[in-house]
This record gives sequence, structure tokens and C-alpha cells, in this order.
Amino acid sequence: MGDIAYFRAPQSIVYGKQAFNRVGEEAAGLGDRALIISDKVMNHLGFVDKCIQLLANHGVQSHVFLGVDSEPTVNYVSEAHEQFSLEKCNLLISIGGGSCIDTAKAVAVLETNGGDIGDYAGSAKIAGEKPIPHIAIPTTAGTGSESTDVTVITDTSTNVKIMVKQPALMPTVAIVDPLLTVSSPQHVTAATGVDALSHAIEAYLSKKANPMTDTLALSAMKLIVRNLYQAYTNGENLEAREAMSLGALQAGMAFSNASVCLVHGMSRPIGALFHVPHGYSNAMLLPAVLEFSMDSCIDRLSDLGDIFDPNHSNRSKEERAKFAVESVKQLCSALKIPNLMEWGIDRHKFTGTISKMAKDALDSGSPANNPKVPTQQEIEQLYRICYEYDFSIKEIV
Repeated sequence: MGDIAYFRAPQSIVYGKQAFNRVGEEAAGLGDRALIISDKVMNHLGFVDKCIQLLANHGVQSHVFLGVDSEPTVNYVSEAHEQFSLEKCNLLISIGGGSCIDTAKAVAVLETNGGDIGDYAGSAKIAGEKPIPHIAIPTTAGTGSESTDVTVITDTSTNVKIMVKQPALMPTVAIVDPLLTVSSPQHVTAATGVDALSHAIEAYLSKKANPMTDTLALSAMKLIVRNLYQAYTNGENLEAREAMSLGALQAGMAFSNASVCLVHGMSRPIGALFHVPHGYSNAMLLPAVLEFSMDSCIDRLSDLGDIFDPNHSNRSKEERAKFAVESVKQLCSALKIPNLMEWGIDRHKFTGTISKMAKDALDSGSPANNPKVPTQQEIEQLYRICYEYDFSIKEIV
């Protein structure tokens, strides 16, 4: 941990049940012509129509882009940006999961700074002009994208996920209403929940962690560990849903400022090449990567072990760290997280891309933040392990 750390977050965070109802008054202070970026599912659930009305009540006109259909791509960004310019909008509102929010982040930067989103990868181009104001409204408790300065966009021409991290990508306002997550299907609750847990864990293990991110990461891990399975088994459990929304928000702020590690580095190529949603690909990798990293982060993993069971605090740190990894495996098993083979990825195709995926993972920079920095060969071996990884455990003591 360095002596100086920066901490960035949205200018405003509006959190709690019924927070969505505040979107009109928040928008009125930022612009008068909004483009709502969402998807067909959110539209079907009525969230888009409600947003339109709430905006209208405060004198804000709106137009709608529903073209986000999966993991965000350069095509979605281009199409949304074109509509934003055509309708002469001056405000962005994203409603949905991380795909909708990440698309809006890219549009906010490109509208005032120009170019393509790929131009900004690796900070090759810095967004020096103030971005378009952006209100992010998550409908899942997972990515935490509403509170991060990161966007991940797939370049479909190269099958590479472009990760861009710059202050200009931070949403202006985050509106986090746990009531919007109640509609999430069980499998989405599972995948996005483990995604949020992986954010919190990696922020805590990252070489760039600092006291501010540690506080948020520890709080997020506690909230997620204690409530994810309850939200999964009973989606109407508002107490669990509220805890998960808060945990995902805190995890987002933690990893945005501490960075992610090996799980995310390996996850992005899987999503780009095999179109596995980000939450699932993280969940498929998390236990095996923790097993690989454990010897280099015993102290911090033992803290996670204490969160899973405080009664284990009298055991050695090594025992508590191992317990943490086994507990993550047990949670993934209970949530019915599949491995890559069970997902349906062809073994021959997967094997043929392992070298490229390992290189892309290293090139992303995220593995360098891991407590144990892997070689390309070690990443390749981890991909092989994860392809048919067994989440079941014989016993957890």
C-alpha cells in the first residue's frame, strides 16, 4: 500500500427504497433533454416508462435507446451515441445492469471528447473535457458500475474486451433503489451477487488497496456473505435485497479505487470470446483463483474466513484462509454456479483459445494487482482447471 491514495465516487449517491422516485429532481439540475439508455427487459418491467414520467414531472424531456441486448459492445455505444446527438440531448440516464450503465458511460465521454472508446484504452487518450452528466440507476446488485470510473466494452471485430478506467467515466449521480432488484431472476441474482463478492474480495486483496477501500470492501463482504443466499432463495426478501444493493455499491467503490486482480483479468477474455455474462465468468473463476493466490494473502483471506464464520477466529490464519476459500466454493455450489464445460463451451474451441485468453488477461493489467502475480503459463493452467472445476466440497470444518 502506497503512502498516497486517491478516492473517487459519484458526486451524489441517492440510496434506499423508493430512491428511484428522485430521478426527476436529480435530473432537473443537470439537463433538460435526456437520453435513457436501457434494454427491452427493463422496458417490459415498466421502469423506462416510469422514468419518462418522473422526468416529465420535473420538466425534463426524454428519448429512449433500448438497443443494449447483452454485454456492451462498440456497436451499442455507437448506436446510442448517434441517437444522443440526433436528439440533441444534454443528459444521460442509464437503467439496468452493468451493460446499460457501461454503455452510457462511454457515450458520456465520447460526446464531449470525441473518438472511439478504443482510443481511450490503457489511457492512450485522456478525456480532458467534462463528460455529459450521467445518472446511473442499477437494477441488479452486482457490477457496482454506478459507482465506478470504469467501463468495459467488447470490440466485436477483435473479440477483445476494452477496459477503460478514467475519472471522466464516473457517473454524476448514482440512484440505488433495492426495490428495482426484486424483479431479478434467481440465476441473475446468483451471478451478479458472486460478481459483487468478487469485486469486494479482489479490492481487499489488491496490491493497490488502501484504508478507505479496505473499509468498504470489508463491509461489502459482510453484507454479501450474509445475504446473497437469502436473496437467491427468496427474491421477495427486501431486507436481503437491500443489503445486497448496499454491498454491491460499496464493492464498486472499493474496486474502482483499489483495482481488481486476476479473476477479472481472466474473466474478460471468456466474455469476449464465448459471450459468457460477466457475473457468471467471474463466479466460474473465483474459487480456483483464490486457491492459486492463497499462499500469498493468508492474512487477508483469514479475514474473509472470519466473515463466513466468526467462531473460527481462534484458529490459525492458514486454517481460516483455507476455510474462506472452501466457503466461497460452497456458496457457488449452493447458487448452482456452473463451470465452463457445464455452461456449454466446446472443449476443443476453449483449448484452442487458451493462449490468446492468457495473453489478453495479462495485457489487461489486472493480474499485476494480484497478491500472487501469475505467469502466462500459470494463467493457461488456471483456465484448464476452471473448464471443469468441481465446486462441491467434501466437508467444511
